Parts: sequence; C-alpha cells; structure tokens
Amino acid sequence: MSETQSQNASAASSKRGDRCPTGTELERLKARARSQTAALLGPIADADIEIRFDLRGKTAGQVRIRARGHYLIRYNLELLRRGGADFLSRTVPHEVAHVLAYHRHGHNIRPHGREWQQIMHQLGAEPTRCHDYDVSGLGARRLRYFDYHCGCMDHQLSSIRHNKAAKGQRYRCRRCGEPLRPGARNGSS
Repeated sequence: MSETQSQNASAASSKRGDRCPTGTELERLKARARSQTAALLGPIADADIEIRFDLRGKTAGQVRIRARGHYLIRYNLELLRRGGADFLSRTVPHEVAHVLAYHRHGHNIRPHGREWQQIMHQLGAEPTRCHDYDVSGLGARRLRYFDYHCGCMDHQLSSIRHNKAAKGQRYRCRRCGEPLRPGARNGSS
C-alpha cells in the first residue's frame, strides 16, 4: 500500500470512528489543526488570534471576537479525535473563514452569510453550517436556573441571565413591568 493510500485509509477510518487515536496521535492532530489554521489565516496569522481545544458538547468549533481585534478560535477536541482528517478539512476552514470574513468585512455581517461563503469557496471548502460527526455520548450544556420574583409572580432565570443580573443587568416582568429580584416571593407555594 502506498503512503497516499495509507493516509486515505487512515482518514476514512478516522471519519468512521473505527479507531481511537492514542494520546500521541491526538497531539499530532492538534498540531495539524494549529498549523492548518495558521496556514489558512495567511497574512493575518500573526494577528491576535488564540487557538484552544476546550470546546465541549456537540459544537465542533467556535470563533469569539473580542475587543481590539482579538480573536479566539475554539475547537472541540473530542470531535477532532472522532473526525480526524475530515475535521481538519471541514471544521478548521469553517472557523478560519469566520475570522477572515470578520477581519475583511467588519462585524456587521451575517455569520454564515455571503462573505463567509465566498471565503469558504476560496479556501476550497464546502460552505456548510453544520457538521455530521457522531455526537453520541456528548452532552449538551445544561443550564442551572435561579429563583427570581416580581410583584405578581415567581420567575426562573438561567445561569447566564443570573450572572448578567449579578453584574448589573436589569430584567423586568413582562406582565407587571416590575424589576425582577433574586429569590422566591414571600408566601408563594
């Protein structure tokens, strides 16, 4: 079997999930994802772009745009392990295209809009929004809920809104218009 055939068989096997990469193989995949990301970013690779492999759940990749041109690219290590070469050929260009689209066209574009799709074609990748990796056994994020109340009823705020409220964000009841306050109403059952 030639080296190319061996690589293709390995990629196909990895896509199907036939084998589980060892720690060393996983580190190689991470290194390939980093180098491929930098190569696709081209001249902006030296910009303030951080790459992490800390995304969990069913999402394969994510780009966060922070203040002053700082970008954070997050990859799901488990889906990289399961997807292997397919992840590198589809997810890495997908996330890089987000960075390039925002860098070239500003932040007022649609995430998977015309600009992003054009860049995906330039990168030689199919502009698809969603992946089809095996996500069995991967849990979605579960939110915790907190009790709040107003003058007319009790409310439940997710941990996301609860944390925003703790930082000063104000939420109002849609029914009575009063601000929501932490805790349950007195005398409610």
